[in-house]
Amino acid sequence: MNTYTINIEPTSNSAILKFETNQFLTRHESFEFGNIEEAQKSPLAQQLFHLPFVKTVFIAQNFIAIEKYNIIEWADVQEEVSEQLLDYLNNDGIIIKEEDTATPSKKVPVTVYAETTPNPSVMRFVANKKLVIAPTEFKNIDATANAPIARELFNFPFVKEIFIDENYISINKFDIANWDEIAMELREFITKYIQAGKDIVLKETLKTGTETENVEKQTNAPTSTENLDPVSKQVIDILEEYIKPAVASDGGNIMFDSYNEETKTVKVILQGACSGCPSSTATLKNGIETMMRDMLKGQVEYVEAVNG
Repeated sequence: MNTYTINIEPTSNSAILKFETNQFLTRHESFEFGNIEEAQKSPLAQQLFHLPFVKTVFIAQNFIAIEKYNIIEWADVQEEVSEQLLDYLNNDGIIIKEEDTATPSKKVPVTVYAETTPNPSVMRFVANKKLVIAPTEFKNIDATANAPIARELFNFPFVKEIFIDENYISINKFDIANWDEIAMELREFITKYIQAGKDIVLKETLKTGTETENVEKQTNAPTSTENLDPVSKQVIDILEEYIKPAVASDGGNIMFDSYNEETKTVKVILQGACSGCPSSTATLKNGIETMMRDMLKGQVEYVEAVNG
């Protein structure tokens, strides 16, 4: 059985703190509870309301957000709350009662919109809820054993490759179809699939460096930074902080592959919309390579990419 871990994250509202988990707490719904009576469907939320400073509890796919009253400061109690949550979750505490429908809760309606990417063959379908904890790429239907939605999407004859991350699905199409002919069909399918409460992926937990087991096997990407040299660790930090967010906004992903000290060359793996994108080479040379040279002077001169 996988052990829960928690990462404490502040929010724009100083009264609300997020406790992010490395596993999904609920797959298909989000819940908001304003008091212990409203929380009859959630034993976890009821337990939290025994803390006198808890005002509101929000449970989503992989986090619990708590709004506090002003009688305390989060700095004084957040570690204690985190330990209480870990103890509850790792002792198989019930998060949401699946069969109890007597007490209504606020559900977040599912919406999906389609947006273009720099790669004309790839379109990004963005949902208003978290779909996965870690990115995964599927080159063909054989790789979808743990991803039911990807398996069903490959039933569309024009779907070539699929990349899923956070709250979006990037689809790479064959040239037999134009996006203006198929985008609406795919958007409606994905929306109905999520609304039906079907599993997006199975057996998922957060991996170090955000690579899933499937991606690690396909790309031989490193699972830990412990044994890497100092330059490689710096490269990974730069990718995570400065480059990945921009790449993700275009429906893709970039991961560290290797560093050659002799040639001063960094190899990265491109996934999703970035894989095979006509503009990715220019972006790599004009953007990423320049940044690496400036930030790691004398240590990195070249950046090469391989498609995931």
